[in-house]
Amino acid sequence: MEDTDVLVGGAGLAGLSATLFLARQGIKVRTISAHPTTALHPKATGQTPRTMELLTRAGAAGEVLAGSGGPLTIKIAESLKGTVYKSIATDDNPPDHSTLSPAPFGMTSQDHVETVLLTKARTLGAQVHFATRLTHFTQDDTGTTATLLDLTTNESTTTRTKYLIAADGHRSRIRDSPGVERHGPGHLAHHIGIIFEADLSLHTDPARTTLFYLQNPTSTGAFVSLTTDRRHVLTVEHHPERGESTADHDEARCTSLIRTATDVPDLDPKILDITTWHMAAWTADRFSSGRVFLVGDAAKVTPPTGGLGGNTAVQDGYDIAWKLAAVLKGEAGPGLLDSYDAERHPYARAVVDTSYRNYVERFAPHLATSDLPEPTDHLRLGFGFPCRSTAVLPEDDDTSPEDPFAPTGRPGYRAPHVEVDHDGLRVSTVDLFGGGWTLITLDPAWNDCEVAVPVLTDPSGQLSARYGIGERGASLVRPDGVVAWRSPDLVLDPAATVRRVLDSVLDR
Repeated sequence: MEDTDVLVGGAGLAGLSATLFLARQGIKVRTISAHPTTALHPKATGQTPRTMELLTRAGAAGEVLAGSGGPLTIKIAESLKGTVYKSIATDDNPPDHSTLSPAPFGMTSQDHVETVLLTKARTLGAQVHFATRLTHFTQDDTGTTATLLDLTTNESTTTRTKYLIAADGHRSRIRDSPGVERHGPGHLAHHIGIIFEADLSLHTDPARTTLFYLQNPTSTGAFVSLTTDRRHVLTVEHHPERGESTADHDEARCTSLIRTATDVPDLDPKILDITTWHMAAWTADRFSSGRVFLVGDAAKVTPPTGGLGGNTAVQDGYDIAWKLAAVLKGEAGPGLLDSYDAERHPYARAVVDTSYRNYVERFAPHLATSDLPEPTDHLRLGFGFPCRSTAVLPEDDDTSPEDPFAPTGRPGYRAPHVEVDHDGLRVSTVDLFGGGWTLITLDPAWNDCEVAVPVLTDPSGQLSARYGIGERGASLVRPDGVVAWRSPDLVLDPAATVRRVLDSVLDR
């Protein structure tokens, strides 16, 4: 097999996201997966505006939203029509987040999203091979050598790659090979996942995505009613330590569980698939080892309580992709890659802690103890979480998440969404990012810098204040939309100053 720049081991949300974002930047990328195809199980459902911003840059947002369901209902209940213990989301008029982002929330399931990512990546020239397993690899100072096994023909080939991305899930062989360990609450529960078709239109709102966390004497689990194809998912805990076996969950047993969960005793569901999976919570001790980088579930595993796992996977893929592309194109030195672990690791810990706290509340109240980790508000995770690494030049030592409704524009935080006029159009500043480095300013004295300097006017009068740059300063924004540096006023030599900043944050 011919050599490539980046080999991605795994074709789930994280692996396909990394593949797409690398291919979009012209990087030669090959992706392999031991599975025969993309996900058949809906799995992670829901995209935050931050995720949708990234998908927009890859031209994938529209197709992802085409598979999106309606408004979301989340409750903790005995069953679909039983006692409701807590309502988490029921509002038909959700809060207005348009001041935070130009992108909407999405309610698309993982199986649809992966199909979109795969098609887009292949269109851009990425090679994606299913039924192919990475069986062994070594790394040296210039790259990695990997042995790949074609599971269809049983033939092995060897390929050389400059970098390797571990996207092969929570049982990652790639992560384990260099001895990266993981820590956290660990294994939480065994689950049976049942995908089925049934007409539940009299019992659920077909225009809504319904998620019920179930707590009843028969089973603990979750029911998800999707808004497409009359498909639904029921996942229930089972307990091998009590002698329960996955073999006990045949179609008859699963039908009985479905009837109990839906409160429809005569329901005749068409069962499409029965799977087993483990719910867990842990984080790898580090997200890189030499030329190997961990993304998605290879880097961290989080309970699905909160919808953060899939979003984090897409964002992992974007982050490592823009940094690898910069190094491979000679635009940055290898030190830029150190920022991947420095920035994504703290974020992953916050995601796992928040999701675990949600798990205890929604699935396992008996685990509630005084040492439960404090959750981070989901809006602060999405819009106000700090990046601290050599790829930013911070102004202070404050590393706390900031209020996304009162952004400071400080280096290390997401560049705020402000509507501006650009090329005769009203656009969001967020729409200006993603193609490279961008300098946000209202003063033409900065125009000769080596990065993109869009000509802007500020009809709302908010740009200078929210970015903290006044009328003559400037804010240097990375390809991921994070502020790397800013000046509150015009400097003596703008071009030389920006060049020095880039030399520093890009390790060049």
